[in-house]
Amino acid sequence: MKHLVLVLVALFAVPAFASHEEHGEPGPGEVVDKKKETAEFILHHVADDTEFEMEIPFPPYHLPAIHIAEAFSFLKYESVPGACDGHAPAGFESFPSLGLFLHGCYDLRPTKAILMMWIACGLLFLVLFLGRSRDQNGVPKGLLAHVVEVFALFVRDEIATPNLGKDESKRYTPYLTSLFFFILAINWLGLIPGMFTATGVVTVTTALAVITFLFTQIAGIRAAGLGGYLAHLTGGVPVFLWPIMIPVEVLGLFTKPFALLVRLFANMLGGHMVVFFLLSLIFVWTVGAAAVALPLTIAIFLLEIFVGLLQAYLFTLLTSLFIGQGVAMGHHAHGDDHAHDAH
Repeated sequence: MKHLVLVLVALFAVPAFASHEEHGEPGPGEVVDKKKETAEFILHHVADDTEFEMEIPFPPYHLPAIHIAEAFSFLKYESVPGACDGHAPAGFESFPSLGLFLHGCYDLRPTKAILMMWIACGLLFLVLFLGRSRDQNGVPKGLLAHVVEVFALFVRDEIATPNLGKDESKRYTPYLTSLFFFILAINWLGLIPGMFTATGVVTVTTALAVITFLFTQIAGIRAAGLGGYLAHLTGGVPVFLWPIMIPVEVLGLFTKPFALLVRLFANMLGGHMVVFFLLSLIFVWTVGAAAVALPLTIAIFLLEIFVGLLQAYLFTLLTSLFIGQGVAMGHHAHGDDHAHDAH
């Protein structure tokens, strides 16, 4: 544990003090500016962007910096000259990329979040490929294989089966397991200094929530049929109450995935901003603040390791609950049919 703490201090302190040396000694009246610069620095590093410069020092050699924007410059082109220059067109201030795209700026370069997802997928493929070892009896062989087996069985036996039933869990366990490992890999990858947390970007969590939403609706239609699925939106109330009940039920379909995307996004973004703000005390106040800031940063960092695992579990658990509700539509429909027949 002592060596782990020393390593974490080095990982956080070296880049921090390097940045302090680049700015030099503060001049008269620079304290207020330093606060503003620190806030802008933090917001820039937690926001998604195509500009992602990776430079890894390896004394006595230094690996060259990799500029994502330049490496994938061939994926950016304009159908209208100057379409990528300036701000988003009027009416698209909240969605500048979409506005520029519709006006002829086709910027398909990967962002920091996409790059981290690619890296996470590559690492997962490698880890799961190496963890597939089995002996002649089919028992996992080696520490890595046992760890992968533990997580996979946990998702199947503790998340999928209780919420979906033994039969339906076989159908959806592959998706739930992939979802769990994918989110966990992204969360933990973002804890490495110099990396980026893709789940701290709302568009990434939105995409994951949309996939869960589609799985939920498909499960409901498959279990109850299209007619039973649409009938479920009426809530079983009299016809004159349908104008009230149907909008409420439709709204409920979207509030569930919305809660998923906000929970994951807010927890991962908030944790990383706390780490950055604690480290910023060194520059906003004085270098002596490191005596307080670094221990607190290490404590939050260790907590973030647990939070990354917890958020992957919660997202997978809630996804299984929502899919299970869709599957339950079929049981409700069958129950109504049996009750009608008995009557």
